[in-house]
Amino acid sequence: MAAPRVVDTSAWIEWLTASAPGQKLGKQFPDKAQCIVPTIVQLELSKWLMREVGEEVADQVIAFTQKCVVIPLDTPIALLAADLHRQHKLATADAIVYATARHQGADLLTCDAHFDGLPDVMLYPKAA
Repeated sequence: MAAPRVVDTSAWIEWLTASAPGQKLGKQFPDKAQCIVPTIVQLELSKWLMREVGEEVADQVIAFTQKCVVIPLDTPIALLAADLHRQHKLATADAIVYATARHQGADLLTCDAHFDGLPDVMLYPKAA
């Protein structure tokens, strides 16, 4: 059985738009049972989808994420995120996403370069 994996908002967007990095990382997308979705990713994804493709597609994608393993922000993850923010200079949302992965013993699938070099990160960088 595959290991659990957190899919960052950037990876969702690249995958949904079938960009070059999205096509490469698509093979790394976990099955729903192994796909961990932090609630902050649902928030970021919903905002992007509503702006870029509209409510109907946004509703469909968020419904799909709800079939995955949704992890809400709780106190242990929040405190870990604060530590990771300090250690790695991550933005708040990124620290929450990474903390969720660490807390769940999962790796992180992302296209965001600021995760580069962090443990258990699978980075598929966006084209410059």
